[in-house]
Amino acid sequence: MSDANKPRGWILAGVVLSALGASACCILPVAVALLGVGSAALAARLEPLRPYLLATTVLLLGLAVYRAYQPLECAPGEACAVPPARRRFRIVVWVVTAVALALVTFPYYASWLF
Repeated sequence: MSDANKPRGWILAGVVLSALGASACCILPVAVALLGVGSAALAARLEPLRPYLLATTVLLLGLAVYRAYQPLECAPGEACAVPPARRRFRIVVWVVTAVALALVTFPYYASWLF
């Protein structure tokens, strides 16, 4: 299997998970409050990890965008040579980027929501 055909799903899953982790200090109390459970202690414990999780989010997003737009050397008939597959992956990358951006910036607009 060539490098261009390797599964890329782990990159996108990592982006979403690291963005969730980076915003957990602020989203988690809101989500848990909606469920009726206290979570201030857990959110306080996650706050020191926020810079590392943000860095992981940016790194994985950069890797995903690079993989989506890198020039490929494919033989005709290979999966990477199919334009709809590349277009679909690029769409997924940008959707995941939008979700990650919304999660990462949540602490800044959360005060306006509640």
